[in-house]
Amino acid sequence: MSRRNKSKRRLISKDPVHDSQLINMLTVRILKHGKKGLAYKIVYQALDIIHNKTSKDPLEILEKAIRNATPLVEVKSRRIGGSTYQVPMEVRAYRGTNLALRWMAKFAHTRSGISMAFKLANEIIDASNENGNTIRKKEETHRMAEANKAFAHYRY
Repeated sequence: MSRRNKSKRRLISKDPVHDSQLINMLTVRILKHGKKGLAYKIVYQALDIIHNKTSKDPLEILEKAIRNATPLVEVKSRRIGGSTYQVPMEVRAYRGTNLALRWMAKFAHTRSGISMAFKLANEIIDASNENGNTIRKKEETHRMAEANKAFAHYRY
C-alpha cells in the first residue's frame, strides 16, 4: 500500500473570453513549451472557424463533441496470480472529459491541414457529428471493455 498522500485536485480557472472551464482545459491540452498565449490563440481561432462553418454557437458544438467523445468504460491492467488481466472499469466524469479532450488534441495534431486551429476545428466538428478519429478511439475503448467483460469481477 502506498504511503504517499493523495494529490489534491486543483481548481480549474475559466478562460478570459468565453468564461468556460472546457475551453481552458482544451487550451492546456494544446499547450506546448509553456506558450499559453499561443494555445489560447489557436483555440479561439478554431472556435471562430467552427462558427463560420456551422453558423451555430461554437461552445455548444464543443460541448456536444466532448459529450460524444467521452468514454463510459475503459480497461485497466490488473496483475493477479502471475498473469495480467485487462479489467473493465467505469470512467468517472472528470476523467472521461479529460480523455475526450486529450484524444481530440492528439488526433487534431496528427490530422493533415494548414494550421493547428483549422485541424482542431475540423476534429471538433467531426466529433460533434459522431465521426472522426476521436469517436473511433472511444468505440475502440468500449470494444476492449466489452471483450474483457469476463474479468469484471477483478475490479478493485
